[in-house]
Order: sequence, then structure tokens, then C-alpha cells
Amino acid sequence: MSEPLVFHFEIDGDDFATAGHASVQIKKNLRQLGLSPEIIRRVSIAMYEGEINMVIHARGGTADVKVYEDCIEIILADNGPGIKDINQAMQEGFSTASDTTRSLGFGAGMGLPNMKRYTDEMKIDSTVGVGTTVTMKINIA
Repeated sequence: MSEPLVFHFEIDGDDFATAGHASVQIKKNLRQLGLSPEIIRRVSIAMYEGEINMVIHARGGTADVKVYEDCIEIILADNGPGIKDINQAMQEGFSTASDTTRSLGFGAGMGLPNMKRYTDEMKIDSTVGVGTTVTMKINIA
């Protein structure tokens, strides 16, 4: 199997205005690679939700997208506060976002559920006080 094509992004945790830039760029990259619109849509949604979560909760982080022949792997990593209760965080509507964040139209508690909904596999590794890594996989073959 050949080496994956890797795209790396730094996510700024202090700027809602730039949140989503990585998902827009990966959408363009995947179009150039000739992937199907449905795969591109799923990757873009999962990436965007992850970026917003990193901005809201973790003061930023990194996003790595690895394109293999048969799948796309998205790895989102941060050094934020960690997730205290992953099962609770996966419930639609649950959010720990601040009132200020909610007043901006974010923090509705759909980020993690949407990330799971639009991927074929999702794993969350989180340690309170250390950070969170979310690994998602979308099959393309």
C-alpha cells in the first residue's frame, strides 16, 4: 500500500473568524483529487465540527487529514481541558459552551454527534487537564 497523502492544519483557538478554514481547504484539496461530492461533503462536515469544537473548548489544536486509497483519516488533537464525560458529550444538545459562544451562534451541542454521524468510525481519547484527540475514518472504497 502506498503512503497516504497528508494535509496538516494548525487551528487557531482564539479566532471564530478563521474557524472552518481547514475544512474549506480540505474540501478544495479533495475536489482536486477527484473524490466524490458525497465523500467530500462528509469530510468537510466532520472537519468543520471538529474545528469549531477546538475553537470553542480547547484554544485550538491541529488537524491532520490522511488520504489513503480506501479511506480518509482525520486526526484532531488539542491540549484543551479534556472531556469529562464522553458519553454525555455525545448526546445531541449537550454543551459546555459559554453564554458568549452561544450568543455567537455556536455551542448547540451537535459537534460530536455530527462528527460521528458523518464518519464511518470515530474514536475519542481524552484526559481531563491534558487534552483530546479525535480520530475519524471515512471509507472511500
